[in-house]
Amino acid sequence: MSHRTRTHGAAHVRPCRGFTLIELLVVIAIIAILASMLLPALSKAKTKAQGISCLNNHRQLALAWRMYSEDSADKLLYAYGSTAQSMPFAWVTGSLDGGTGASSSNPSNWDINQDITKSLMWPYCGKAAGIFRCPADKSTVRPTTGTFKGQTVSRVRSMSMLNWDGGNGDNPTQLWGFWSGASWRVYTKLSDYVDPGASMTIVFLDERWDSLNDGYWVVDMTGYPAPAATKIVDFPASYHNRAGGFSFADGHSEIKKWVDPRTTPTTITSLNIPSPNNRDVLWIQDHATRAYR
Repeated sequence: MSHRTRTHGAAHVRPCRGFTLIELLVVIAIIAILASMLLPALSKAKTKAQGISCLNNHRQLALAWRMYSEDSADKLLYAYGSTAQSMPFAWVTGSLDGGTGASSSNPSNWDINQDITKSLMWPYCGKAAGIFRCPADKSTVRPTTGTFKGQTVSRVRSMSMLNWDGGNGDNPTQLWGFWSGASWRVYTKLSDYVDPGASMTIVFLDERWDSLNDGYWVVDMTGYPAPAATKIVDFPASYHNRAGGFSFADGHSEIKKWVDPRTTPTTITSLNIPSPNNRDVLWIQDHATRAYR
């Protein structure tokens, strides 16, 4: 009787082994820890990028403003105008409202052709309507008419002009501030910027969305430089980690960090309010105008 050795036709296969529940939980926990470490860095990077973009927008807008004046016998555009005579020479017209996704029938909020493209500065802006707003401004409206009816869209402007630059065009012969008495200078020409100087004088700034209406941003100089007399008429924006964007008469731009919590309230209950000893207001006054000598 012969004996044969049996051979197996198939090799032994090791069964697949999956992750256990504990291993999966460990991996998820590690991912969560890494995400918590990376997200703040990504948020800071986004904030920094928006700040750089805001500075660039300010710089382009200020240069457009300067180029217009250089081509117009040194004359500055008005910071405000509401009459048939003054509106064509105001840097921008129209008044914004809404800003929290509220419905609006006011095309100044969303249509650049309503006000922005009519500005005498527009030909100097490179047809870039985006330079009129800060990229970190999240204010929106829902148009009740027109092409964007029913949609949620961004408002077209966040920037305003300091009241001392060009002044109120409705009263162009008044060469002093409407808000602060007859002793404070309104600049009407580029050559007027001798005190505190073009590099020290604000032209444009980002205005807080719930303070923004027309393009006229008022700084009251009453009592300057008395800290106890400082007040906030219009509120600056703080879209860059409690800081706001500015551009100056020489064309450069800056981001200013606010130090007084009254400058950046959670909600605004009213405008034109006393804010004694507010260092932020004093900084703005320092970069606004000077008294006649």
